[in-house]
Amino acid sequence: MSIALLLGGIYIIHQWYDRELLDLAWLILGIAMSTWSFMGFLPVSLLRRPGADEPTALRSNSVQRILRPDGSEIQVEFYGSADAQPIVMIHGWGPNSTVWYYAKRQLANHFRLIVWDLPGLGKSSQPKNRDYSIEKYARDLEAVVSLVGDKRAILLGHSMGGMIILTFCRLFPEYLNRQVAGLILVDTTYTNPLKTAIFSRFLQAVQKPLIEPLLYLTIALSPLVWLMSGLSYLNGSMHITTEISGFTGRETRGQLNFSTLLGLHGSPGILARGMLAMLQFDETTTLPKIDIPVLAIVGKSDIATVPATSRRMSMDLPKAELAILQPAGHMGLMERNEQFADAVRSFSTSCLSSNK
Repeated sequence: MSIALLLGGIYIIHQWYDRELLDLAWLILGIAMSTWSFMGFLPVSLLRRPGADEPTALRSNSVQRILRPDGSEIQVEFYGSADAQPIVMIHGWGPNSTVWYYAKRQLANHFRLIVWDLPGLGKSSQPKNRDYSIEKYARDLEAVVSLVGDKRAILLGHSMGGMIILTFCRLFPEYLNRQVAGLILVDTTYTNPLKTAIFSRFLQAVQKPLIEPLLYLTIALSPLVWLMSGLSYLNGSMHITTEISGFTGRETRGQLNFSTLLGLHGSPGILARGMLAMLQFDETTTLPKIDIPVLAIVGKSDIATVPATSRRMSMDLPKAELAILQPAGHMGLMERNEQFADAVRSFSTSCLSSNK
C-alpha cells in the first residue's frame, strides 16, 4: 500500500506533465499522494494530545555485556541502587529495552532494575547460528538472572518476554523460590499467540497457508520489507496500525510515535524468525508447576493477547493474581504507565517481603 501510494502519485504527476491528464485536479491529487507518502505521519501524530512526560530512548551508563555460546552478546543495563531488591525485565518482540522508559523512571527509586536487549534487537548482537527460539532466549535469561547475586529477583516480562519467562520456568525449575521470588506476566500468553489473539479462529486457519509463507518471504526480502516499513512510517500508516494493535486511542503523541519508531529498529528478517518461533510455543503444562507468586497484568482492550488469556493463566497458576489495566491495550505499560508501575511495585514489595 505504501509503495502503491508513492508510485501512484508519481504516475499521476507524470501523466499530467505529458498532458495525458489535463485537469488540474489530477495534478493536485498526484502532489497530495506523493506528499502524503513522506509527510503523512505529521497530521496523524498531531491528532494526538501531547503528554507531559513523553518517552525517549533512555539508556543507562551502568552496563554489562554477556557473551553467549552462540556468538551473540547481550547488553544488560542497571538502574537503581545495587542494594535494592532486583527486578529483571524482559521486553517483547519487536522493540528493545528502551520500551521500559516509564518503568525505569517510576520504579528505580524502589528496586534494582536489570533490563536487557534480546539478542538481535537493540544493542545486543545477533546469534551466529540464527537461533531465535524461545528456548534460546530462556537460556539467555538464565545468564542474566545469574547477575543478581544472592538476592531473590522478580522476573517481569511483557508479551514475548512473558513467554520467555514461562519457558525459563520449565528449563530451570530449580531457580524458582531459590533465586526467583515471583513472576509478573504482562499482556502475554501460554501458547501459540495466534490462538489467544482477536480473530483467533481465522488466524489459526491461515497460519500454514498464508502467515508462515509470508514470514519466510519476509526473511528472503528483508531489505525491501525494511524499506516498505520506512515508507509506512513516513506516510503514517504504521502509526495507525500501532495504535490499533497496541493502544486504545488515549495514548499521547509521544507514546504513539515512540512505539511506532521502535517497530522500525529491528530487522524484518530477524523479527520474522522470532515470530516463526512463537508459532511453535506452548507452555500450557508448565503453568500448574510454577509454585511461586505470579501477577498477571493485562490491558482490558488488548487485542494482541485477549484478557481471557491472562484470566486462564491466573486460574492455572497455583499462586496467581490478576490485574487489569483500563483503559489499555497491549501497550498498557505506556498508556497506563502509572497504574502499571503501582501494580508492579505493590506485588513486588509484597512478594519480596514474604520471601525474606
